[in-house]
Formats: sequence, structure tokens, C-alpha cells
Amino acid sequence: MQDTQKTPTERLESMRAEALVGGGEKRIEAQHAKGKLTARERISLLLDPGSFEELGMLVTHRSTNFGLDKQKFLGDGVVTGYGKVNGRLIYVFSQDFTVLGGSLAEAHAEKICKIMDLALENGAPVVGLNDSGGARIQEGVVSLGGYADIFHRNVRASGVVPQLSLILGPCAGGAVYSPALTDFTFMVEGSSYMFVTGPNVVKTVTHEEVTSEELGGAQTHATKSGVTHFTAPHEAAAIEQAKQVLSFLPQNCEEDPLFLNYQNTTHEKREKLDALIPESAQQPYDIREAIFEIADADSFLEIQKDYAENIVVGFARLAGRSVGIVANQPAFLAGVLDIHASKKAARFVRTCDAFNVPLLVLEDVPGFLPGTDQEWNGIITNGAKLLYAFSEATVPRITVITRKAYGGAYDVMNSRNIGADMVYSWPTAEIAVMGAKGAAEIIFRKEISSATDPAAKLAEKEAEYAELFAHPYNAASRGYVDEVITPSDTREKLIRAFDMLKNKVRNTPRKKHGNIPL
Repeated sequence: MQDTQKTPTERLESMRAEALVGGGEKRIEAQHAKGKLTARERISLLLDPGSFEELGMLVTHRSTNFGLDKQKFLGDGVVTGYGKVNGRLIYVFSQDFTVLGGSLAEAHAEKICKIMDLALENGAPVVGLNDSGGARIQEGVVSLGGYADIFHRNVRASGVVPQLSLILGPCAGGAVYSPALTDFTFMVEGSSYMFVTGPNVVKTVTHEEVTSEELGGAQTHATKSGVTHFTAPHEAAAIEQAKQVLSFLPQNCEEDPLFLNYQNTTHEKREKLDALIPESAQQPYDIREAIFEIADADSFLEIQKDYAENIVVGFARLAGRSVGIVANQPAFLAGVLDIHASKKAARFVRTCDAFNVPLLVLEDVPGFLPGTDQEWNGIITNGAKLLYAFSEATVPRITVITRKAYGGAYDVMNSRNIGADMVYSWPTAEIAVMGAKGAAEIIFRKEISSATDPAAKLAEKEAEYAELFAHPYNAASRGYVDEVITPSDTREKLIRAFDMLKNKVRNTPRKKHGNIPL
């Protein structure tokens, strides 16, 4: 039956059925054969059942170049709309690789821009499900203009509503910059990749032989570049990760994160913390053990777990309250701050501050990593990023010093003098310019070198310095530490302190914006 012979309702139903199959059954089968879901299957996994409202289902491209007039698909390769995740409104776009390879052009971009505008106007998160071969080259510059329209909206929405990008297939060229501008990026192992230039271009220009996986796969970006925040073994797991992240965030910058009901057990002591710190200051321990004891059970969601492992960041709940945790990791490079750790932590601190998530800092830092590699690659400006992020943050900020707090790194890790609201210290803390041995070697250099037994003299002076400074009590006497606490009391102290700070308001000087050292 021709469309002209159908009733209006029949015609509509026919068009809807056509839109629902995207590029057709054969292409859907090819998508499944690669272990990938379709655009609509992904939306179904993300949203609450029955909540999706599609917008732009009947949109088609307007190009006639290079035979495109004979290749028109309803929806133009992207499914867009809104729905709910755990009862909360979100906007979503899901690129359809079965339609022209999910390529982006004028109409495709307009659909994405439409839901981004709605998200900004209505104060709700945007989730992008990316699976695209890149710009639709048959449409020329309008494809590039479409990308730029999206980038511009990413920047306008930044810090206003949460933006999440799931990379569920190829993401190359200009397509990578929208995810890079969003708050969190998720990748699937073995089936998703991101790069500005692909392996063939790399080979032509630099003569390097590299696979797509090596160049821009999930593990590459999780361990080497830090571009992705999460990796998952399959798409369903990646989508579940995204839902977990949304649960810790508010709908927009004007709201607070969800506060979950918490049954006070009246016994918040965590005795395991009393035995966490080793007797030797040189012996490592896993700071995650402290996080697991302090946070609500099974609530910690680590971010960028395999990148810059000398610092641990992630979301958790404390008596039902969403908090962002930044913690030095003594089990990796002794918890030292370096370029990668500083950037990782700075980005997370700013994300938490943008969305009203209070910050908890667990500090055990021996200083900044020395060496020509660090200096030549900009540890000064990169370390300053973390300093800037903490200093700029206006959310409640609490620091717990567990062991070492040395030198400039002590200042950077949310010290009282850069605006921490509360600073607690365990009795094992050492708050000083540097370790006792290094300090003794400098202060008593002449005395040690002229001694009959230099080693014995160094040990004597090291003990002397340690007695004076390798503890938290000088800092406490100056008010830099609010209270020295028993480790097992940490959780209870933090619950009370964050509750006390829940209505905190800190006004900042009027300005267009600061100039973070980039």
C-alpha cells in the first residue's frame, strides 16, 4: 500500500516502525555481531522502564550531495529525548551506528543541540551515548559546524548541569572533543576507542605502527592518558557505572545531591583504623582501607582508578550524605604528588565544587616528586592546579592528616591556610617542612660532618628534630589542626562536622572568572 492510500494514523505508525529499525535489520545484526547494542537498546538500559520520551524521531537530513538524497533515514542516525534515571529527569542522545555509521551532520547535530538546550533550561543532566564514525564528509563544512554547535553548548552547560559521555564504539577526530568537555567519560574494553587521528594517519605522518586499541582503546585512556574515568567489560556495565555517578550528583548547580536515609547505629567507631598506620614511617599501607572504614558500607565509587595511582579520588556516602574523597595513596610512589596526580585530583575537586559535593581529604603526602622529568614537564603549573582547585572551592572541606604532611604538598592538600573548614589529625601525623632525616642533614650539616661518628650524630639530630616537629601538636597549638583525634573516632567526627557545615556559605570576590594555571 502506498503512503497516499494509508489513513493518517496508518502513515504515522508506518513511519514510526521505519524509524525504530534504524539502518535496517542487517545492520542491527552486524552491530550485535560486534558485541554492541543498538542505540535504542542502550537507552532502554539507561532509563527507568517506560519513561523515555523521544524527540525528533522523524527528522531527516537535507543534503543531496554524493547520493545522500537516496539515503535518508528517519532520525538521521541519532535517537534523542528525555526520561528518568531512578526517578530523576535526564536528557539523552544515543548515536545509531546502523545509520550512515552514526555520522554527524547538520540535522543530527541539531537534534543533539535541542536536548542540550532543554537540559540547560530545565536544569537536568545530559548523557551522551557515543557511537559514530565521525563527521559526515558528504555534508562538508556543515558537519564541522554541527560539532562546533555541540562544543559550544558543552562549555555553556559546564558546571551548570552534569554531563556524562559514554563511548560505546568509535569516537575519532572532532568527535572526541565533546566527551573531553564533559564531566565524566566511560569506555568499553575491546569495542570503544578515542583518538584525534587514527592509526593510518599516525603511520603516514610519524611512521609509527599502532593499532586502534593501542592508540586509543579503553585501557590506554584509563592508564596512560587519563582521558577516561571508567572502563567496563561490556556496555551494560558502563551504563550502570553512569547511573551510579548520577546518584552522587545533584540535577544542577543550584541543588544539593540526594541525601539518602541513614539509620544511625549510635556506634560509629571503627577500631580497625587504630591499627592501620604501620610503625615505620617508610612502610606503605593502602589508603582505601581507611576509606572503606570511614564511608558508608559499599558506597565508595573510585574514579580514574588505574591512572595516577598515587592519589585516590571518588564518590562515597557518609551517613547518607554524598561526599567527594581525595586521598594520597602511600601504597604507590609513597603517595607523592606528581603531574598526573595533581591534574587528576584538581579536576575532581573542581567537579565536586561545581555540583555542591562536600570534600573529604585524607592526607599522607611526603611532598612533590623530584626530577628533571617532572620539572621539565611542568610540575610547577600542574601542582598549582590542585592548589588552585582547593583554594577556589566553596563547598564544605575537611582534611584528615593520617601520617606525613610535608612541605608545599602539606599546603596544597587542603590545609587550613587555603580554606579548609576543619582539619583533623591522627596522633601518627608528622606535619613539618620535610622528614626528620632530611631536615637534620640540612640544619646540622656542619655539626654532623665534623663529628667523630657522623652516622651516630645524624641519628641523634634526626631524633632531636623528630621530637620537636614529627608530630601534630605544633600545628594544633597554632590552630592549623582543629583536633588531634583517635583514628577509630574519625567517622563519627566527620559525620558531625559535615552536618555542622551543611549550610555553609562562602562569598567570593566579584569577577568574570579566575585564571587557573593551565
